[in-house]
Amino acid sequence: MSRLHHFDRTNELQTVRDWLRFTVSAFNEAKLSFGHGSASAYDEAAYLILHTLHLPLDTLNPFLDARLISDEKNALLALLKQRVDKRIPAAYLTHEAWLGDFRFYVDERVIVPRSFIAELIQEQFAPWIADTKIMTNVLDLCTGSGCLAILAAHAFPDAIVDAVDISPTALKVAQRNVADYGLEDRINLIKSDIFSNLTGKQYDLIISNPPYVDAPSMAALPPEYRHEPQLALGSGADGLVATREILEHAADHLNPNGLLVVEIGHNRPALEVAYPNLPFIWLEVAAGNEFVFMLRREDLI
Repeated sequence: MSRLHHFDRTNELQTVRDWLRFTVSAFNEAKLSFGHGSASAYDEAAYLILHTLHLPLDTLNPFLDARLISDEKNALLALLKQRVDKRIPAAYLTHEAWLGDFRFYVDERVIVPRSFIAELIQEQFAPWIADTKIMTNVLDLCTGSGCLAILAAHAFPDAIVDAVDISPTALKVAQRNVADYGLEDRINLIKSDIFSNLTGKQYDLIISNPPYVDAPSMAALPPEYRHEPQLALGSGADGLVATREILEHAADHLNPNGLLVVEIGHNRPALEVAYPNLPFIWLEVAAGNEFVFMLRREDLI
């Protein structure tokens, strides 16, 4: 039985330190899965406590010995109980996700933002895109919450960004985030199955974090990931259905010297076998160089 079911004992928890220890123990005991913004029980416990108490998310130590009032205890306990009993990702409980310093609204209409492409955008794809090159048209395929489109609009202030998704409900979430950042005049939200509704449009840069989970991995997903839209995760038996569609048509939508950047999870070996003649450039991110590839338009012709 989870510690969170011992309601008669939670009155013994008085300080932030008490609740932090209790929460880490409960999360570990419940064998929760992480990866939706936090990498461990400790990180997620600290985040949920600070968020619930309306404290700065990067400032824990000064508050460790602060005592919680009864309303705060009740709110925190209710949140933690949902996390353990229903295995709901923390981002859906707090309705926020972070990529660097950027905060995004999220709910179960979209996957929780966690793309490696975010790192590359914030570096403006250096050195692959020169400082002197002005990006005027950017496409974000499978935009979901709109997070990468928003990051791209900030990284390339001269660019108009098209943000595309097949899901109308996902685009509602993206619309909220675009409005939160005041980017309605620079980000166009378009309902489209990959390139289907983009006839005649061309771009300097196409980025995509498409569905890429293969069938065996989909079958083995932890409960937390089953709260996310399965349409945004699974991509056929080998995880490459969406990526194949992108590779087949990307050249038609790239300007001369345009770049295509796609995240593919753990599918690098399968992709290289499927496309032995494509000169993939594997971009370095925090987790290594196995997850995001880049191709030039001329490579795809």
